[in-house]
Amino acid sequence: MERPQLQIALDTFDMPSALRPLNAAISNIDVIECGTVLIIAEGLKAVREIRALYPDKTILADVRIAEAGAVISRACFEAGANWVSVVAGASLTTIEQVVKVAAEFSGEVQIELGEKYNADLARKWFEIGATQVIVHRSRDAEAAGKLTWGDDDIRRIRELHEMGFKVTITGGVTVKDIPFFAGVPVGVIISGRGIVKADDPLRAAGELRHVIGEVWPQ
Repeated sequence: MERPQLQIALDTFDMPSALRPLNAAISNIDVIECGTVLIIAEGLKAVREIRALYPDKTILADVRIAEAGAVISRACFEAGANWVSVVAGASLTTIEQVVKVAAEFSGEVQIELGEKYNADLARKWFEIGATQVIVHRSRDAEAAGKLTWGDDDIRRIRELHEMGFKVTITGGVTVKDIPFFAGVPVGVIISGRGIVKADDPLRAAGELRHVIGEVWPQ
């Protein structure tokens, strides 16, 4: 079982506040997410500038495509993204468009799961070429003040992995949460505020990376 990658989510409202923690933590980061908020605020300039700074890093443009798949995904890949995100509610036609463009750039497409999960639909996503999915901590549990992951999340991750997907987990993941996933085929772990808002982003990312290495030793 491969060790999960660590992804930093940059969801700030300007480039300076995104670059400060990113530059500090970069030695412990595998994937850089130009978050939805950052791209809304700064446009795809965010992707272009981060690509120029870190030409060898994997960059996700978290644009959450719902339609106009070919146009939006091409803009992201041309700006330097390796991955783009698509919402689970997008039509299969839209996802097919994104997958086709991604293939031109040797990129990947990830589907961001909503609160409802349909395994049959997920299999169709994989069949048409989407290779990644994002699993969120339960929004219902979060609303109820129960910030924990559960057995249903584990079952979902395992099922999606068995379909062939690389599975990302997100939703306020902390070093205390990570051991819960021991033995589970997680591909990417996202940390946003846990790194970006930390007093010492390098140390925060290092602690996450250390625990990931303990839970998934190689």
